[in-house]
Amino acid sequence: MKKLFLIVLLLLSITSIQHPQSVYAHTNNSEGYSLIEVNENLLEYELKVDLTELGESLNKQMDKQQLFDTQVVQDYINSHIDLYVDSVKVEGTIKTSDVETINNKLFAVINLNYQLEHKPEKLVLNYHMFLDDTDPSHANFATVKLDGEQQEAVLSYESRELEIGEVSFINNITQFFSLGLEHIFTGYDHILFVISLLFGAKTIKNIFSLVTAFTIAHSVTLALATLDIVQLPGRFIESAIALSIVYVALINIFNPDSKHQPWLAFAFGLIHGFGFAGILSEMRLDGSHLVYSLLSFNIGIEIGQVIIVSLVFPILLWLKKLTFKPIKWVIPGTSVAIFAFGLVWFIERAF
Repeated sequence: MKKLFLIVLLLLSITSIQHPQSVYAHTNNSEGYSLIEVNENLLEYELKVDLTELGESLNKQMDKQQLFDTQVVQDYINSHIDLYVDSVKVEGTIKTSDVETINNKLFAVINLNYQLEHKPEKLVLNYHMFLDDTDPSHANFATVKLDGEQQEAVLSYESRELEIGEVSFINNITQFFSLGLEHIFTGYDHILFVISLLFGAKTIKNIFSLVTAFTIAHSVTLALATLDIVQLPGRFIESAIALSIVYVALINIFNPDSKHQPWLAFAFGLIHGFGFAGILSEMRLDGSHLVYSLLSFNIGIEIGQVIIVSLVFPILLWLKKLTFKPIKWVIPGTSVAIFAFGLVWFIERAF
C-alpha cells in the first residue's frame, strides 16, 4: 500500500512538472464582452476576454507588456466564434489589440473587422471561446446592433447562440441561386466530369438522358445531405469524385467510340451530390426558408450545368466532323489531361 502511494505521488509530481502553467494560468468563471455593430457592409466586433484565460487557450504566457501574435489570436478567434451573415459564414481580421483592466483583472481588447458584400439582414453568432478547452464556466456578455435593432444575451456553455434579424424571402432565393451558379463554375472537378460525359455522348437525346440522370441523382443526395438524413465523410466523398473523373476519362481513352449510358451518370451523380452539399454545411440555413434555399441552390447548379453543356457540346460535335487528322487527337489528348487531373486530385484527397 505504501509503495502504491509513493507511485501515485511520483506520477502527480511528474504531471506537475510537465504542465507547470496549468497550475497557475487557468482561471475559473472567466468573463468576456462582445459588442457587434453593423454599418452598411462593414461589421465591427469589439471582443474583450480575460487575458490569462486567452494565454491558457493559446498555450503561451500573456501579460500587459507582451505583444499579441496577431495571426495566432486571429486564427483562434475565427475558429471559436462562428459568425453567419445572411446564412454565410464570415471571418474577421484583427485591426487593433490592447490590454485594459476590468474589475481588477487584465483583459485583452481585440477589435475585428468583417468586410461584407452587402448590408446584412440577419446575423447569427455562435460562441465557443474557452468553453470546450480551458473554462467551461466562461460567460460572455454580448450585444449586437443591426439596422436600429439591438439584441443582448449571456453566452455560456449551455447557451452559445445569439440571433438577430430575418432574411427576406427574395434575398434568400437570390443569394442561394447565385451561390449554386458560383459553385458549379468554380467546381473544376464537377466541370471536368460533365465534359468527360459529353465526350461519350453521341446525340442530343443521349446528352439529354445523361444530364437528366446526373441531375436527378445529385439532387437526391444534395437534399439528403443538407437535411442531415445521410452523411458521409468528406474525405471519402472528395476522393470518390476524383475517382469518377478518372474512371470516365479511362473509358474515353481506351474506348473512345463507346456511348455513355445514363446509369453511369446516375451512379456518379449520387456521389457528386454529396460534394455539392459540402458548401452548405459551412452555412447557417434559415429554417423558415430551408426548402427554398435548397431548391434555389440546386437550380443555380442546374443552370450553370446547362450553360457548360450548351457551350462545350456544339464544339465537340464540330471537332468530330472535321477530317483534318491532327484534330482527331484533340478529344483523346484532352481525356488524358482530364485523367491526370483526376488522378492527382485523388492522391491529394485520399492520402
